[in-house]
Amino acid sequence: MHSSDPRLYRGRFAPSPTGALHFGSLIAATASFLEARSRGGEWLVRMEDIDTPRNVAGAASDILRTLEAFGFAWDGPVWVQSERHAAYQAALDSLRQAGLLYGCNCSRSQIAATAKLRAVDGGWVYPGHCRTAGLTDPGLAQRLRVTTQPLGFIDRIQGEVTQHLAAQVGDFILRRADGLFAYQLAVVVDDAAQGISDIVRGADLLASTPRQIWLQRCLGYPTPSYAHLPVATNPAGEKWSKQTLAPALVPQAASQQLWQALRFLGQAVPDELQQAPLSDLWGWALTHWSLAAIPRQQAISAAAVPG
Repeated sequence: MHSSDPRLYRGRFAPSPTGALHFGSLIAATASFLEARSRGGEWLVRMEDIDTPRNVAGAASDILRTLEAFGFAWDGPVWVQSERHAAYQAALDSLRQAGLLYGCNCSRSQIAATAKLRAVDGGWVYPGHCRTAGLTDPGLAQRLRVTTQPLGFIDRIQGEVTQHLAAQVGDFILRRADGLFAYQLAVVVDDAAQGISDIVRGADLLASTPRQIWLQRCLGYPTPSYAHLPVATNPAGEKWSKQTLAPALVPQAASQQLWQALRFLGQAVPDELQQAPLSDLWGWALTHWSLAAIPRQQAISAAAVPG
């Protein structure tokens, strides 16, 4: 779905079908949708089901029904990552031919026992044991060689972000030993294939962005513009997610929950629209949407979100 017009804004919302949509999902969907529509662009929906052991039966169709119940409308067909293995394999083959990929037989326990530095995502910086081992077994995990230079970008909400991949992440996995493609590979390949120009998503993915930009460069893809939203946290300070038992969205309370999402995003939505018809609320939001009004924070407490 490449655009013939390079100036066209194309955004996306890419949930994983591991459970029902929750308030954190609504924040990302709302902001990405309104930014796309306010700029006269397209808004796509992609089902990121690449980590198949975590998928929940029926969750994908439930997610789409919930989006429709909340008044979202997307452009084009919904892409499903589990149907795109050939594209991911082709990208791996290209990286291997360029000498950027290598096999790795290190276990997590081996890495934990020998690594010296904690990674930005809480794991360990890969020490590089297999980097020069010349392992060619296609059944091994496949790692991407990273640059030793700092990698930076300007996020439209969070500002300047710089990461030293070699020191803060290490060579990272693009295909696991069990044969599953990694999120980092799938998301980069799909964003390029769909011609995504702008990515609006939660700040929980901010630390992954330099890896994705590096992979884009290795594959010769353009780099989209990024805007990372503050994530909603529960009373314990944890990100609202399926893992922290965030309550599912309630279609019967769509207006109230959408109103709260807009308030969370710093939009000055009037109190009287909290119980207004969805069409009225969306009409206000489309007219008044401002990315600049979003708080420049990575997390905000949303303990009072209804469920």
